[in-house]
Amino acid sequence: MKLKIAFVCTGNSCRSQIAEGWAKYLGNDVFEVYSAGTHPSEKVNQNAINVMKEAGVDISCHYPKTFDDIPYEIDVLITMGCGVVCPFVPNKYEEDWGLPDPVGHPIEEFRRIRDIIKDKVLDLFAKAKNKEIL
Repeated sequence: MKLKIAFVCTGNSCRSQIAEGWAKYLGNDVFEVYSAGTHPSEKVNQNAINVMKEAGVDISCHYPKTFDDIPYEIDVLITMGCGVVCPFVPNKYEEDWGLPDPVGHPIEEFRRIRDIIKDKVLDLFAKAKNKEIL
């Protein structure tokens, strides 16, 4: 049975979208993947789409979502470090990744954040497979 995982941040336009993209691309067999934002943007940040495309992951069809768009109960909740209080989402395991928002920075910062998120997603898969999460 797949674990339900949600990546959440403020705008759901960059970091959480990148995380959703990596999780679906790398570990679709482990997680049922969602993302959402407390104050969703109108669209996914184009630089996030571009750097993921560079890595071979297409998130161009993604769109910002609200907490109403994810299941009420989640197994794994990952926050990006936005410094805002998220609505309560019942979960069994939670991490805050404390990632800076690359929006407004050069494309190199988007690439750096993309690569950090990939490593963190791979770490989550390892934890899930080793039953360290639940």
